[in-house]
Amino acid sequence: MASFSVNRATVRRRLIFIFVMTILITLLLISRLAWIQIVRADELYEQAWEQWNHIIPVQAARGSIYDRHGNLMAGSAAVDTIAAIPQQIEDPDTVVKALAPVLQMEEDRIRELVTMDNSSVYIKRRVSPDISQAVREMNIPGIIFFPEEKRNYPGEQLASQLLGFVGMDEGLAGLEYYYEDYLRGAESSLLYPADGRGRQLPHHFNRFAPLPENYDLRLAIDESIQHIVEKELAVIMEQAAPRQAMAVAVDPYSGAVLAAASKPDFNPENFAGFDPQNWSLPVFSSSFEPGSTFKMITLAAAIEEGLFEPDEIIHCEGYVVVGGRRINCWTSSRGGHGDISNYDALGGSCNVAFIKLGETVGKEKLFHYIEGFGFGQPAGIDYPAESSGLIFDLDQVGEQELATTAFGQGISVTPIQQTMAITAMVNGGYLLRPYLVEEILDQDGEAYRKREPEVIRQVVSEETSDKLVDMMESVILEGTGTAAALEKYRVAGKTGTAEKIDSEGNYQTDEFVYSLAGFAPVENPRVVLYVAVDGVTRGPRFGSHTSAPLFARIMEDTLNYLQVSPSQQPVEETDPEE
Repeated sequence: MASFSVNRATVRRRLIFIFVMTILITLLLISRLAWIQIVRADELYEQAWEQWNHIIPVQAARGSIYDRHGNLMAGSAAVDTIAAIPQQIEDPDTVVKALAPVLQMEEDRIRELVTMDNSSVYIKRRVSPDISQAVREMNIPGIIFFPEEKRNYPGEQLASQLLGFVGMDEGLAGLEYYYEDYLRGAESSLLYPADGRGRQLPHHFNRFAPLPENYDLRLAIDESIQHIVEKELAVIMEQAAPRQAMAVAVDPYSGAVLAAASKPDFNPENFAGFDPQNWSLPVFSSSFEPGSTFKMITLAAAIEEGLFEPDEIIHCEGYVVVGGRRINCWTSSRGGHGDISNYDALGGSCNVAFIKLGETVGKEKLFHYIEGFGFGQPAGIDYPAESSGLIFDLDQVGEQELATTAFGQGISVTPIQQTMAITAMVNGGYLLRPYLVEEILDQDGEAYRKREPEVIRQVVSEETSDKLVDMMESVILEGTGTAAALEKYRVAGKTGTAEKIDSEGNYQTDEFVYSLAGFAPVENPRVVLYVAVDGVTRGPRFGSHTSAPLFARIMEDTLNYLQVSPSQQPVEETDPEE
C-alpha cells in the first residue's frame, strides 16, 4: 500500500509539472503569435508583399508641349517595352536565338539579361508595334510586355532646337531639358504576383501603381510663324549655302518669342543621327560680333543724352586713326562717304561717324547704355545654356576699345540680346525679359503658372524711342536696308555686316555675318525680327542679297498671317529737322 501511495504522489507531481509546462508553453506561443501578428505585423507583411509581388519600374508619360494656340508640338504615344522574368526562362539559349534577330541585339547581351539573378529585367524598351507583335507571336514563357510612352514630334524637324529632345527617361536638350521637373512624371511601377520561385501566377493581372501628376506647357511660340521662319531659312540655305542661318521673332510689348530657329537643325526623334552642334539654338546660346546693328545703341545713348546733332557734318575718307591704329569704314575701298550728316550716317552705316559719336558720348555713358539695353548679361530667357556675350569692363576701355565698340566690333553679343534691345527702342524704351513658355498647365488644363510680361527697366524715354523709330525707318527707305522694304507695310530696322575672327584671332576677309534687326509696321509694331546669315559660300556676298531679302520674306508672310492691315500712312522720307 505504501508503494502505491508513493507512485500516486509522483504521478501527481508529474502531472502538475506537465500542466504548468503546458501553460507556460501555451503562453509563450500566444506571446510569440501576438509579437508576430501585432508588433511585427507591418514589417512582416511588407516582407511577404515583396516576396509575392515583383516590381518593374515604369516611367509615367511626359507632359505635352503646345504652341500658343493649342497645337501639339511634342507629345507621347503608347508603345510596348519587352522585359523578362529570368526565373521563368527555362531554356536561355533558345530564347536568345529567337529574340536576337527580331530585337536586333547581340546574343551575348540578351543572354546576360535573361540569366540575371533579378526578379525582372528590361530586354528592350519602347519597341515599334511590328517588333512587339513579332515577339508576342513567339509566346515565350518568361517574356512579358507592358506599355510605356515614346516621345513624338508631329512637326518632325519643326522647332527642333527649341523643343530639344528626350533620352530614355529624361529631357536632354531645349525646353524638354529646361522644364524637365514639370514635364516628367515620377516613376511608376508595374506589379505582378509570383510564387516563391519568382514565377508569375496564372490568372492574375498586372497592375500599375497610381500615376503621379505631370504638367503640360503652352508656349508663346506660334507654330504658323515658326513654320514661316523655318521655310525661309531653308530657302536661304539653298540659295546662299551659308554655314548657318537664324532668326527670332518677338512681340515688342510682351517679350513673348513668337518664333526662333536656325538651320541646319535636326530631327528630335532621331537626334543621335545628327551633328550635336546642331542640337542647340544659337539665337540664345551663341554670341558673335554684332557689326553695324550695334550702332543703334550708340545712337540711342547720344539721343537720350542730348548729344546727337542730326545736321552735324562728318567727313569720312574711309578710315580714321585712333590711338595709332587705323580703323576702316566699310567704304574704305572707294574713299569713304565723304561729307555726311549724323542723320545720314545711320542709313549709310558710316563707321567713322559712329566712332566720333561714341567719343562724344564718352565711355562711361556709352557703357551705361550698353549694359542698360541688356548686353554683357543673359537676357533671362527660359532656355538652357543661354550665352551672356562679352563686353569690355569699363577699366579695360581705352580709345580703341571705345571706337570699335561704338560701331559694333570687338565685343560679342547674342541674337536675342540684340532683338530685345531693338524691342526696347520700339515700345517706348522698356527692356523686357523674353520668354518661351506662356503657361504651365495642370492635368485639368488649368494654368498652374502663367507668365506675365516683365519689364526689367526703362532704358530710354518715349521721346527718344520715337526718334529711333523714325531713324530706323530711314535706313529701310533710303539706306543700306532698302532690300528689306515691303510694299504694303512700313518697315524700320538696321543692317549689320560683322567680320569673323579666325582661330588665330585675326579678322577674315571673306567670312561675314550678315544681319538685320527691325520691325513692322512702323505705325503700330506687331513683330520685332532679327535675322542673320553666317558664312555665305554661294552667290553674292552682301546683306542686300541675303539677310535683307530673308527679313522681308519672313516679315511679309508673318504680317499677312496675323492679318495686319496694310499701313495707312503714306511712306515718306523722314525730315531730319523733325
